[in-house]
Amino acid sequence: MKVDRGPRLALRTVALVYLGLLLVLPVGLILYRTFEDGLGAFWDQISTPASISAIALTLEIVAIVVPLNVVFGVFVALALVRGRFRGRGVVQAIVDLPFAVSPVIVGVSLILLWGTDGWFGGVADAGFQIIFSLPGMVLATIFVTLPFVVREVEPVLHEIGNEQEQAASTLGANRWQTFWRITLPSIRWGLAYGIVLTIARALGEFGAVSVVSAGASGESETLTLLVANRFEDLNLPGSYAAATVLMGFALVALILMSLFEYRSKRA
Repeated sequence: MKVDRGPRLALRTVALVYLGLLLVLPVGLILYRTFEDGLGAFWDQISTPASISAIALTLEIVAIVVPLNVVFGVFVALALVRGRFRGRGVVQAIVDLPFAVSPVIVGVSLILLWGTDGWFGGVADAGFQIIFSLPGMVLATIFVTLPFVVREVEPVLHEIGNEQEQAASTLGANRWQTFWRITLPSIRWGLAYGIVLTIARALGEFGAVSVVSAGASGESETLTLLVANRFEDLNLPGSYAAATVLMGFALVALILMSLFEYRSKRA
C-alpha cells in the first residue's frame, strides 16, 4: 500500500518554519548585529569592567546555587521515592511550585520576607544585607531552579528500584556507604542532566533576580540584567554582545544536556 507522504511533509515544513521564525531567525539576527563590526568591536564590548563583573557575578551565583540544589534535590528525591510519610503529596506540589509561580512574584515574596519591613527584616539591622545584594540574588535563583535535580533523579530512582540497596544493607553496609557505593553511581547520569538544567536556568534567570538586585553596574548586575540595562540605555552593540556571551553559555549547556541525556538512556 502506497503511503501518502504529503501530510507528513507538510507537518514537518510547518514545524521547521515555526522554529525558524521563533528561534533561528532571532538568534541569527543577534549574532549578525553582534559581529557586523568585527570581532574587535565584540571584544571591546565584553571586556569592559561592567561586562567582566556581570560574567563573574553570574558564574558566582551558579557556583553557589548548583551545589545547594544538588544536595537538596538528591535527598528530596530519595525521600519521595524511598520514604513513606504523610504529606508526601504536599512535598511533591511544593517541589513543582517554581514551575507555576512567576519569577517576578518570587522576587516580590523575597522582599516581603527579607526586606527592611519584612518578616525577617531584622537581619539587615544586624548587618546582614539580603535584598539588593548577592544573598538575595542567590535565594531567588535557588527558588526558580529548585525542581530540576529532583525531577531528573526521581524517575531514575524509580527505575533502578531498591533491591541493590537492600542487598548492601543485608551485607552490613550502613546508609552512607549504601548511598555512595550503590545509589549515587546508579543515578549519576540523571543527576548530571539535572545539574546541567539547573546551570542553564540559573544562567538565564531574569525576572526574580531583577526584583531583588540593585542593578548597579559593576556590582549587582548579572549578564541578563546587563543585556536589559544596555538595551534600555540604547547601547545596542553592548546589549547584543552580552546576549551573545549568554547564548554561548547556553550552547555549552545544551551540548552537555544532549550528551548526558544520551548517556542516561544508554545506562
